Amino acid sequence: MKVGFIGLGAMGRAMSGNLLRAGHSVSVWARRAESMQPLVELGARATASPADCARGADAVMCVVTAGADVREVALGPRGVIEGAAPGCVFIDHSTIPPSVARDIAQALAQRGIDMLDAPVSGGERGAIDATLSIMAGGDAAVFERMRPLLGAVGRTVVHVGPCGAGQVAKACNQLILCAFIEAAAEAATLASASGVDFGRVREAMLHGSAGSRALELFGGKMAERDFKAGVQARLHHKDVGIVLDEAVKLGLAMPLSASVWQQLNALMAQGGGGNDTSALLTVLERTRAGAG
Repeated sequence: MKVGFIGLGAMGRAMSGNLLRAGHSVSVWARRAESMQPLVELGARATASPADCARGADAVMCVVTAGADVREVALGPRGVIEGAAPGCVFIDHSTIPPSVARDIAQALAQRGIDMLDAPVSGGERGAIDATLSIMAGGDAAVFERMRPLLGAVGRTVVHVGPCGAGQVAKACNQLILCAFIEAAAEAATLASASGVDFGRVREAMLHGSAGSRALELFGGKMAERDFKAGVQARLHHKDVGIVLDEAVKLGLAMPLSASVWQQLNALMAQGGGGNDTSALLTVLERTRAGAG
């Protein structure tokens, strides 16, 4: 298939590379021209704008940071909407509010362009290995037509429901993940305060009912005190904000997410937004030090 790919950070760079390796013809666009060069060396075509990236494409895939970014590349000046032909599919892998996904889809539909909101889970490692979990919202027939592309970048590909449903699924994913990371940080704090090595505690828990990917990955970084970004905390801060905004719109109580949000707020205030989310441990440690 002829595919445009917009956004070439750690996730997009790996995903577009996997599309090339799967035999698809890929055009790329990123705000920084130098980000396109590694993909050009793999066989991709560099383009001058999202509109140019979309010209002649069967689908345009996108992974950028926030809803405003997706709106800009899809609907803004020289955006996808200005280059894509009717029948093209815009597949957004970003994590954004469901309402924004629905608005963008409605605007694109007026030009005959279909959309799947298809956020991913699995991080940079999953993007590199093409083992991402993809949760998609949109028309079921369009989803089936795009399955070969989605299967080139992910291992688990699920059609969740109509447009916006993919983003709802991702919000649920992030709600649980961030709560698990905070729980791991609290467990590490309890172990340390009790004079017990959290690395050993974690090793024992991994084989019990508390075992999880969050404990394995984020708990491992806590045990090693390696807070260099695997997933930047600022991104999880954004995602939990989406969860709480949706809760307000729906009139739902989210006490656990609200508590995790406050811890993420504290981490951001301490200048830790660029660190891995496992740095939530340092928020608890500062609180403990202050109490002492």
